[in-house]
Order: sequence, then C-alpha cells, then structure tokens
Amino acid sequence: MQKASLLCSSNPISSPPTYLHTCRPLTVPIRIRFSPSLFAFSSLRFPLNRLHGQRHGFSPLHSTATEEMIEASKNVSSFVEIGYISSVHGLQGEICIKPNTDFTELRFCKAGRRWLKQQVSGKETIKEVELVEGREHHGKKSWILSFSGIETVDQARQLVGSTLLAEEEDRPHLEEGEFYTRDLVGMRVILKETGEVVGTVVNVFNSGANDLLHVMLKSAEPMPNGSEELSSLAEAGDSGPLVWVPFVKEIVPNVDMNRREMLITPPKGLLELNVRSVERSKKERRQLEWKERKRFQKRLIAAKKKLSEMEQQHVFHGFRFGEKSQASLLADQIVSVNSKLLQQALENVEIASKRWTITESLTGTKLVRNRLRISEKRFTPSTSEEKLGTNFTLQEKALQLISKGKVAVVLDMSDHKNRGKEYDLILSSSTSRENSETSSLQMLLCDDERFVKAEYRSSMPLVLISLADEIISMKKLFSSNNYFGFDPEKVWFLEEERLPVVSSLLEQNRHKILMKSPWEILQSPVGSGGVISLLSSDNIMENLAQNGIKYIQVCNGERYISRSSRLLLGLVNEKESEIGIQIFEHSEDVEEGFGMVFSIDTMKKLTRQIHKLQFYAIAKPNSHVELVEKKWVHVEPSSPNSYEFYSTIFSCINACSLDKLCVMEITE
Repeated sequence: MQKASLLCSSNPISSPPTYLHTCRPLTVPIRIRFSPSLFAFSSLRFPLNRLHGQRHGFSPLHSTATEEMIEASKNVSSFVEIGYISSVHGLQGEICIKPNTDFTELRFCKAGRRWLKQQVSGKETIKEVELVEGREHHGKKSWILSFSGIETVDQARQLVGSTLLAEEEDRPHLEEGEFYTRDLVGMRVILKETGEVVGTVVNVFNSGANDLLHVMLKSAEPMPNGSEELSSLAEAGDSGPLVWVPFVKEIVPNVDMNRREMLITPPKGLLELNVRSVERSKKERRQLEWKERKRFQKRLIAAKKKLSEMEQQHVFHGFRFGEKSQASLLADQIVSVNSKLLQQALENVEIASKRWTITESLTGTKLVRNRLRISEKRFTPSTSEEKLGTNFTLQEKALQLISKGKVAVVLDMSDHKNRGKEYDLILSSSTSRENSETSSLQMLLCDDERFVKAEYRSSMPLVLISLADEIISMKKLFSSNNYFGFDPEKVWFLEEERLPVVSSLLEQNRHKILMKSPWEILQSPVGSGGVISLLSSDNIMENLAQNGIKYIQVCNGERYISRSSRLLLGLVNEKESEIGIQIFEHSEDVEEGFGMVFSIDTMKKLTRQIHKLQFYAIAKPNSHVELVEKKWVHVEPSSPNSYEFYSTIFSCINACSLDKLCVMEITE
C-alpha cells in the first residue's frame, strides 16, 4: 500500500549519501508509480553500483512520493526545494528553472510567494520573491518563470545559480498510502511475525526498478526523524551492519506514520544474505588494501631512486623525524612527484622567464591558413543558429560528431587565470573556493545553452581536472545529480599536475627541491600544460580510442561556451586539422578562456612525448624549512629565492605543422 520515490536515485548503492545536501539533484524528477518489484538475492552484493535482478510477481504499489527536500534556516523554520535556476530566458527578465518537484504545475504556474536561496559573499541567504507566471519549456525539461521586479536580462542573470523554495507547510496533501521520501527515513523496522525490531531506515535509494530501504540493524542506536548524524554513522561504519530491503508491498505491507514504524515480511535469508555480503566485502577490502600497500611500496622505492639520481636525497630527511603518520605523509609526497616532468622543467630553467603567449605567436600572422574570426556576441543564448550564417555548417558537423559519440570533453576547473597571483592566497580560503568551484561546475552542467545537451552525454567521455581539495566534493556533486546524464564509467576526476618548487641558487650544480615542512614538499601547479601529462595516466587515451573517440576538446571550465566549442570542432573536422585553438582578441592572459580541439591521434602522440613540454621558471619568494646541523630551520625570504615551473598547453603547437593547425579568434 505504499511507495517511495527517491531523493537521490543516482547515488551508488555501496556508498549512501548524507540525507541533507546543500546541492540537490538537478535532473528532472519523475513522479513514478512503481512497477512490480525487481529483486533477487544475487542483486544485493554491496560493491555494485546498480541492482540487477529477476522479475517477480509482486503487485504494483499504490502510492507515490515527491522529490522535495527540507532545508533548515536560522531565519525561517523550514522550506522545500522545488527547483534550480539554470539560465536566463529571452530579454524580458524571465528565467529557466530545472524542476526538483513532482508538483510542477502547482509550484510553477500558481502565482504567489516563493523564496530564493543564494550564496552572497560566501553566506547562504534566503529572500522572498513574487512569482508572476510560469510555463513549461517544452523539449528542455525545464520551466520558464517570471518574477515581480525582474524585468531585464541583467537582473535575471543575478538569480542564476539560486535555488527556488516553497514553504514546507504548503506541501500538497498526499493520497492515502502515499509518503514523502524523507518521512520514511528514521522509521523503525519491525518483523511483522515476531514483533522484533530489526533496525532503522537511514536512507532510500532507487535501483531503477523499485525503491530500496537502507536499514541499519538494531546494533546501531536509532536516532529519530532520520537525522543527518544517523546517516553519517552509517557511512563511517561506526554502527551496525547496513542491509537492503526492497520497498514493495509484499515485503513492507504496513507503514504507520504516527508511530513511525513499518512492518516487514522479508523472504527467508534476505537479511542474513545482506550481512554475509558485507562480511565478504570486508575480507575482500582487506586483501585489496594489502595488495595496494605492496604496490605503493614498489612505487615509493622507484620514486626514491629517481630523486636520488637527481641528487635530491635531502627530501628523505623527514623520515628520521616525527611519527608514523608524518612519515606516511612524506612517502605520499615523494610518490606523487612526476620525476620525468621535473627533469624536463629543470632543463628549462635557463629559458627566459618571459611568459609565452599564444596571441603573440598567432594573432595577425599569415602563416596559419585555417583561420576564423567571429564575434563573441554570436555565442549568447539569445542568438539564433541561423545568424551564424556560413558558419552554420561547421556547427552541424560538430553536432553530428557529438551525437555519434565521437567527441570527449576535458574541463579544466583549476582556475589557471589566477596562477600569476600568489597561489597561497587561493588556498587560504579553501572551503569557500571549493563551494564556488562546485557551484560554477553545477551551473555549467545544468545549462544546455552553455554545455552539451543532455541527450548526447551518455556516450560522451568527460575528464574533470581540479585541485586535490575539490575532487571529493566534485564526486559527491556528480553522484548526487545522476552524473548529469554522463555514464559513470566514462567520467574521470583528476588532480591538477603539480611540480616541486626548487631553490633559485645552484647548490653543487643543482637546484634543490624546497620543503614546506620536514614531511611536505613545497609544490606549485604547472598550468594548463599539465593536462597533457594527466591524460597520459590511468590508460585514459587507450580507453578513449577503444570507445571510438576521434576528437578531444580541452577547455577552461570557467568560460566554456558550447557554441564556440562546437564551431571550433567543426572547423577542425572540415579542414582535417590536427589541432584547433580558440583565442580571444586583445586578451593579455594566455589562459583566459582557453579552448582547444585535438584529433585523437595527435593527443596520443603528445602524451607519448611528455618530455617535449616546454616550461618556464618564475622567480618567487617562498618560505621553507631546511635541515641545518640536525635542526630544522624555518627560512623566510625577503626577495625571490625559488623557481616555480609553468607550462601552457598552447606550447604543444610546436608539435604540429602550421598547415594542420586551425585558429578561431573571438572578437568583441
């Protein structure tokens, strides 16, 4: 008599999310009436991300639930998230919103008060707005809304990225036997035959056929109302075993909302099989951990050998000091050093430190035959495709390649345009930066005008490059949003390439690696040129080639515009070029809005020739520690005392003949 629809149906079954999120799934939720349950014992193996089972003769459930989520606020008791403002529509101040509710007509057509949740100066604010009218944006899986007082594009643009809220007390009344998903979390689970308490529901997940209750067995102390702490305990493994219970009428025949209890009649062996699966997975994890330690030791020995050959043995001094955890940190640091890239950078130390720019090399030159100049105004969402004129055919070529799964996208979210500034200033507010980066990425991926349309994403590989501190939050963002339509098997999350900082003074005919602490190597990002190095790892290129990829787009995620990228892709394809470059007229920053297209063969060649990457050394003051007479001394320089290495991805054009190069210059 009951049924639930999931909050985050995309979350891997083996890794349940915390119940309350600051970011909600942005895919359009579907109000589902569940089909007969799909469930088999073999489908409950925990490491799997999806359940696959056999069809049983269970009757359909008779209820449904909303996709709305409660948000707490210091100023207002509670709200329900109903949508996410993804973009501006037209020129009259209208906005596009991605629904996050099953009651779209009620939420978006009925005029009245709503609230906007926004990030202002790093703080979350909630303000009241008046909805005037709304209509469905057919074919876009979104709605077009207009608010009182928002009448221009500039005013509407300030709302992009905000979350639209409604009051919790305004939630629609459900029919008998229907439940809001959040109301199931925290309920006690009881065996109907014996009255024995089994455990507590900590989350609800969608396997694709029916919902699954994630139940913490009674060895864990239950917490009421599905609190976030309960879910956190489950994730941390500090409580009893977690088991899966299909939420179908035959297994969960009774749900008492007043007593917050549900009775279950599980098939024989269901709960026991779950627990045994967990135990087996723990043994498997121990074996994998042991093998991983062995592999790490081999890598550490090889890395120490490389550094010794480069006469950098002083890096190992920290092993004689500190505790086990500090020694482990130093070992991780040593293994992470890309010795081949470092050797290449050291050989380039004597190269003039003047920053090499693509505009100086290509703007105005007559040597590049395949050139295209186009106004940036052509790439605004309000510009029709017909206005591209003769360039429309280039866009059509690109769309054909994308629709056939022939293009991979690499988004560099590591903000290279700030690399000329003090890097420590960027890291000084890592929490706010992490929120900012995930927010900007979320806005990009949810905007079909700026990014690849949803229908093309399942066959498109995606590589995301970011700071190490942001990787976890980005993975959570994708997991909570059904991977934004991408195939999880075709998405890579890579940490940006970094190299040690070295002293600018020669010591025994070498530049000495500086230590941030006895157990940390002082490092700095190498810039967009590191993308080439990263793509040579994890068999990424082999995987792309096997999937039939012909072109790889490498873009700065901050200024990614799908129309300009498609135009460049079409130009490269038409001219049968090896490399295409997007540049901005009069731009003084080499990394600002960079965009490139590589043929798969050219990128494979570049990744095999990492030693040809060009670096230039930037003289900077860097504080560090040194071991002097068996004592660690902290050094605070008053003038530049070190070199940080930088490489731009544009230097790869040296590996391409000019007749195989395309340049698209975007003018004002």
